[in-house]
Amino acid sequence: MAKADFYETLGVTKTADEKELKSAFRKLAMKFHPDKNPGDDEAEKKFKELNEAYETLKDPQKRAAYDRFGHAAFEHGGGGFHPGGGGFAGGGFSDIFEDIFGEMMGGGRGGRARSTGGRERGADLRYNMEISLEESFTGKTAQIHVPTSITCETCTGTGAKPGTKPTTCATCQGTGRIRAAQGFFSIERTCPTCHGRGQTISDPCGKCHGQGRVTEERSLSVNIPAGIEDGTRIRLQGEGEAGLRGGPSGDLYIFLSVKPHEFFQRDGADLYCSVPISMTTAALGGTFDVVTLDGAKSRVTVPEGTQPGKQFRLKGKGMPVLRSAQMGDLYIQIQIETPQKLTKRQRELLQEFEQLSSKENNPESTGFFARMKDFFDTLSD
Repeated sequence: MAKADFYETLGVTKTADEKELKSAFRKLAMKFHPDKNPGDDEAEKKFKELNEAYETLKDPQKRAAYDRFGHAAFEHGGGGFHPGGGGFAGGGFSDIFEDIFGEMMGGGRGGRARSTGGRERGADLRYNMEISLEESFTGKTAQIHVPTSITCETCTGTGAKPGTKPTTCATCQGTGRIRAAQGFFSIERTCPTCHGRGQTISDPCGKCHGQGRVTEERSLSVNIPAGIEDGTRIRLQGEGEAGLRGGPSGDLYIFLSVKPHEFFQRDGADLYCSVPISMTTAALGGTFDVVTLDGAKSRVTVPEGTQPGKQFRLKGKGMPVLRSAQMGDLYIQIQIETPQKLTKRQRELLQEFEQLSSKENNPESTGFFARMKDFFDTLSD
């Protein structure tokens, strides 16, 4: 099934600004949050789609990529952002980023660059890593295992059997190209003997079969700084695929995705949490404790007469700002729970309360119905 358009998912137009995106996301995220729809798989799926759409469109560079290439901007070359685990893909992914941002991630198609002496730059590699919001909060050092090509130790990357060395190609004289005259024109093409490398190997290395590199799984340590956001790219220079016949290695790019959290929603350095309270607590006032990502408890005081949607700000209880001592804030949004499965006595008490209520107890509903009556009276005049 085709992936839904991110703008349609959020219900905004392609000209929507940052404020409109944020407003649309918050409204829909509150509606489809798993806490408000327990056991509803469709709501959970919709919530994840909203997160993915917003995380893409709120970032100017990723939004530019999406506007130009659609979903292919993040799936090109088979890499993509795959929630649910790590994985890597070969050098083709770099082409889109070169086209959009002008980054030279390898000097040519697939991250390869030709150099003299038959040496070629190795491909850039991509590794997808998923971390939790807690790990994004504290930061971590992760060990990853990357299957890649490394320089052959037997021939030290030359591709030739130890004691021998590559020779200059007799067909192209080491240029890697040959020219053929056709009438008034001269056509240049890749040398068929050395395949453009400029050198030939008469006695190849037995371990790498003349490639100068072998495939092996490497273990690397990756530092994930505190406060890192979903979609961040980390570059490990020279940790990509080994170059052909001693050429320079490519780079390894770690693409991070942060799993949706059960309670908190992130917007930059700020966190948002929807908390249900009872009708009586909202009416009479009270307190409750919220456990924040740093493991501490913060007490929230609910004033008498609190209305649904009321927000309380806990300063400095959000996410750390990347490479900074600053902290974002945590916003608690109140949801008032209507009592269910009332006993006979509870029902009687509520009915008695309703009889004793006055306009002052429910000013919003009283005012609304009064304004509605005046509106329709005006239409009938």
